[in-house]
Amino acid sequence: MTSLPGLPHRRLHVWPNSVTPMIPVMWTVGLGLWGLSRQDSVWRDEAATWQVAERSTAEICHLLGNVDVVHGCYYLLMHGLFVCFGASTTTLRLPSVLAMAVAAGCVAVIGHRLADRWVGLAGGMALGLLPAVQFYLQEGRPYALVAAGAGIATWLLVHLLDGRDNRPAYGTWAAYGGTLLMCALLNWLALLILPAHLATLLWTRAGRGVWTRWAVTSAAATAGALPLILFSRGQSEQVSWIPPLTWHMLIGPAILLLIGGVGAVLDRPRAGGRLSMTAVALPLLAVPHLGLLGLSLIQPLFLDRYILFSLLGLALLIGTLIGSAVRAARPRLPRASTWILPTVIVMATAALLPQSLAKRSPESRVDDVLAITSDIRRLKEPGNAVLFIPAARRDTQSVSPDAFTGLRDIALARTPKKSGTLKGVEATPTRIRTAMLTHQRILLVTDAPGAAKPPTAARDRTKLAVLKKYFTATADEQVRGRRLTVYERRPASAPHTEAPDLAGGRRDGRTGEGR
Repeated sequence: MTSLPGLPHRRLHVWPNSVTPMIPVMWTVGLGLWGLSRQDSVWRDEAATWQVAERSTAEICHLLGNVDVVHGCYYLLMHGLFVCFGASTTTLRLPSVLAMAVAAGCVAVIGHRLADRWVGLAGGMALGLLPAVQFYLQEGRPYALVAAGAGIATWLLVHLLDGRDNRPAYGTWAAYGGTLLMCALLNWLALLILPAHLATLLWTRAGRGVWTRWAVTSAAATAGALPLILFSRGQSEQVSWIPPLTWHMLIGPAILLLIGGVGAVLDRPRAGGRLSMTAVALPLLAVPHLGLLGLSLIQPLFLDRYILFSLLGLALLIGTLIGSAVRAARPRLPRASTWILPTVIVMATAALLPQSLAKRSPESRVDDVLAITSDIRRLKEPGNAVLFIPAARRDTQSVSPDAFTGLRDIALARTPKKSGTLKGVEATPTRIRTAMLTHQRILLVTDAPGAAKPPTAARDRTKLAVLKKYFTATADEQVRGRRLTVYERRPASAPHTEAPDLAGGRRDGRTGEGR
């Protein structure tokens, strides 16, 4: 117990500033490590990361000239990690866990600086509990890394706008611009953070010097990412599967904005008209959503993962809600007020527990590329052939090649590595038909009915037609969105049997990037 001269004797709560971010960081790491392997399952988007990360640098550069250049920097990063630590689900997903922990720490620091420790703590811990964050927290894709970069960039901007002196701080501006550039190189839609920060500058009526430095820094970051943006436009067919914008797609963003709006209303203005929480958090939440909606009117692009970083704004505003409750209770119930945040976190964790468990199960994704590998090892025989419908289902072989040892991929003309693609280049339908008729036993790897689409490629229609006319299905296994069917050559006098039904399956909205 201590007292200050000239003030009534009272207890002071000593809380070092370093403690505020560490609690949300450790909380988020704990949430990320919980069930990280998802029972050693890997879904199709992560399989793309896995197979590319295992290629050489030259092979990755060859791939990026044809497909996925937008993720090029992320693939090179993961390649380095796979070389250093080996290929595993931990190496695949741990970067996302650590990145989201950094984002939670940034939320806590921003909240503490613009409001108080309770707002910072509540916002940082709330971020890890958001359902979308829990999904991508354990995802071997770059979206959590972009969120971390957005958190760092926003914290730097707050530091610059809320500075206690008028020095230009060129080093901080350079760090701000460099962070924005790295975010854009991981996913150029991260540049939607720029109009969000622009709105913050307008809200706070920043001075001319700040405007000049922000404009120069932002222009430099955008210019650095411009070659990637222009080159990736030539690969826009990759996102052609994203559905056009519909009214029901606006429900989720509307709910998020409503929650954020309540937090903004309860934000307490700071003394002296200094930078407020709402001026930072509300644009960070709203502007990326509105910007992506606008872009989707030109070309369908509306996927929540592309603007995952906007949830940092939501977390800050949720922190404001909880901080307001703590401030309201403190005068009359000083001891009870300190239990508000722990109580809310416990209740939220309990309420979200079923969903949290579901997101950590293999069934949380549309498929598992490794699910049928044990069946392939069990059912294959020396000299058997293997086919994939569609060709993108070859990702199972790319991620687990040992399971296919002894099998001949009879449709493949050029391997994924040699062709610089993710699925390889297949032979003509005529050659595939001829190759199929030289084999007595064929294993077919495809999507389970719930995740399948009707085959459209001529090669795939040929595969099914030959199987239907000349082969009989002798085994059929379906596991976690993947299907393995074993076919044996039928005597000429035997009746025809049906090939697997690949039509009528609704495409799950969680499938990624048209794979």
